[in-house]
Amino acid sequence: MPANYKILQEKDYAESFGPTHAFALDILVGLSDKPKRIPSKYLYDDNGSKLFSEITFVPEYYLTDCEIDILSNQADKIIDTVKDEPFNLIELGAGFGRKTKILLEKFSEANLDFQYVPIDISESAMIGLRDSMNESFPDIEVNGLVSDYFVGMKWFNERFTERNLVTFLGSSIGNFTYAGARFFLRNVWTCLNRDDLFLIGFDLKKDIELLLSAYNDPKGITSRFNLNVLDRINKELGGQFDKSRFRHFGTYDVFSGAMESYLVSLESQEVPINQIGRSFHFDEWEPIHTEYSYKYLLSDIRELASDTGFSEVTNLFDSKKYFCDAIWRVNKS
Repeated sequence: MPANYKILQEKDYAESFGPTHAFALDILVGLSDKPKRIPSKYLYDDNGSKLFSEITFVPEYYLTDCEIDILSNQADKIIDTVKDEPFNLIELGAGFGRKTKILLEKFSEANLDFQYVPIDISESAMIGLRDSMNESFPDIEVNGLVSDYFVGMKWFNERFTERNLVTFLGSSIGNFTYAGARFFLRNVWTCLNRDDLFLIGFDLKKDIELLLSAYNDPKGITSRFNLNVLDRINKELGGQFDKSRFRHFGTYDVFSGAMESYLVSLESQEVPINQIGRSFHFDEWEPIHTEYSYKYLLSDIRELASDTGFSEVTNLFDSKKYFCDAIWRVNKS
């Protein structure tokens, strides 16, 4: 038989290594590690996203209200940076929550010439956003992309020449380690053009008791949010986790400056996961790390911008100075 070969296409990748395979591999690697860990992105399935939305309405979780304060009362300072020319409003993550609506309303009221470009890996999230936009903002041009953030920005920039204003709202950058944040931001810089703008949210360092209350809410929604990942493993990978044998624990590391979330095993136990083909042992009180939420000083934000190719335009603060929405400009020759 003559020798032959095949060039694999994207559809072949999808058939051979889909999202479930990637999930299984990440869980295998994470639960085999010491200490055990589960990547935070897996907290956000449909139920996890719903629970996180509930968290944003909890009084102790100050972050959302602080950023709403900024966008409601200081949108004119954002508008001043883009009002002189047409632009693309690129949102990393297909949000369309309260904060995105505020920004779109303010831009519409100012008669800005822009199109809205949400980018998200989830098609279901994009469908929901499309339907909401058609109902609430029928006059805004929307061109969403179901894609990885960086692939989406690169693809878009090759087809449209207008200036970009990219938003990364919330404290999403805090879910990265400092090294990971630099890697992420440099990739954003690579995808953008000279003088493009980047609006990015940072939760600031503050009283530790406030932080602990925000991530250990009295209604237990944060606990349910973290424990939900065990339900996801059971449903998608054939796991046999019993959530009653674990508890959520949120704490603050004063050295790293991060709130950290864990699921702690309440007893010695073995947990099989069928699609991985093995069981995982947990000692009594052994933790699984699920999430970081790094907090920043202004000096950290300035250094992060400088190190990744951006210059500061301005910093916007809520009335309590708990949160900062920074506007950066892309530096390129």
